[in-house]
Amino acid sequence: MKPEVNKARISIDNILAAAENLKGVAIRTPLMPNPILSDRFNANIMLKREDLQVVRSYKIRGAYNKIESLSPELLTNGVACASAGNHAQGVAFACAKKQIQGTIFMPTPTPSQKVNQVKMFGKEYVKVVLTGDTFDDAFEEASKFCQENQVMFIPPFDDEKIIEGQATVGKEILEDSTEPIDYLILPIGGGGLASGMSSYFKTLSPSTTIIGVEPAGAPSMRASLDQGKVVILDKIDKFVDGAAVKKVGDLTFEICKELLDDVITVPEGLVCGEILRLYNEQAIVVEPAGALAITALEILKDKIKGKNVVCVVSGSNNDITRTMEIKERSMLYEGLKHYFIVNFPQRAGALREFLIDVLGPDDDISHFEYSKKNARDRGPALIGIELKRKEDLQPLMDRMGRKNITFEYVNDQPQFFHYLL
Repeated sequence: MKPEVNKARISIDNILAAAENLKGVAIRTPLMPNPILSDRFNANIMLKREDLQVVRSYKIRGAYNKIESLSPELLTNGVACASAGNHAQGVAFACAKKQIQGTIFMPTPTPSQKVNQVKMFGKEYVKVVLTGDTFDDAFEEASKFCQENQVMFIPPFDDEKIIEGQATVGKEILEDSTEPIDYLILPIGGGGLASGMSSYFKTLSPSTTIIGVEPAGAPSMRASLDQGKVVILDKIDKFVDGAAVKKVGDLTFEICKELLDDVITVPEGLVCGEILRLYNEQAIVVEPAGALAITALEILKDKIKGKNVVCVVSGSNNDITRTMEIKERSMLYEGLKHYFIVNFPQRAGALREFLIDVLGPDDDISHFEYSKKNARDRGPALIGIELKRKEDLQPLMDRMGRKNITFEYVNDQPQFFHYLL
């Protein structure tokens, strides 16, 4: 006899109520056919453009719905949250809209661009407190502040009202789509968006295959599903900051476990390549988390051929100062950029010989650091080389060998390599 299936999901009536709450607050973002992606993957690809939302991410939906659900008495002392990104902006916007006081706790290293965005959306109603070095530090301070001052805490994802607000993304998709949706692909961080949208879809479009996407460096939902319980990752790569969490929510885990058809991971380097491609080919600016669903198309390309596919573009709060890092990660992933420590003979002409006899016609030096060492016959140089094709790496190393050049390949030395980048 089969065990009874746990039908964990969010109420459709509550999602419809959230949609009413959000009228005049969150905009109805477009569901846009994308001919370039459709041709590339031989499928009908549509993008749900939450990057065009009023705060440039879907987070306003959950934040506002949660605050709207609270009584005036509970809001007397205002609200608070801890966030280094989109949730902070959503809460700040909601505070200004409802004219209530908000205190936003952010880690001290948060880029000034994000801090300024929060202040801009929150206006005079929001105070930003920079504290600690990590999100966990900011969360601890926010929790302490709420307890001491009887202030309502607005969580980022593990809350029914937050999930109901995020679910309205799915409601709009089903209302705006003119044909059945075979695949719904969406990003997962803490799981709020995935929980809400899957609750709505599995009730009203049960034949749709729903796939969550996480960054490979922070697979908290995938790890939890594999172990059958919520787990806390020891360490994560924070690059995809909008989706990099060590622990998913308890409630979101139960819903995603029941309703998602699969959760896959994509390498951060592949995400970076997609960010650049979207900008260069289509002038679409996305943050790393916003590119997760589109990046997953490459992993799923054999399954989605000929299908109707919706990808949720979750946000576009990308700091322009990250562009070089994004390009670097993309090239490293594609095997087009390599770092070496080269021991040059300390004599005139050694570098010239390297340029003429070792570098290929399409190889380019993009990084060079060298200090002459007195009383030594050799001096180490750190060299970064960009290649036209990844297949050019071995011939380059072979030429260094033939010229009796002593070198170390740095890309495969994680400790030093991460320090360098």
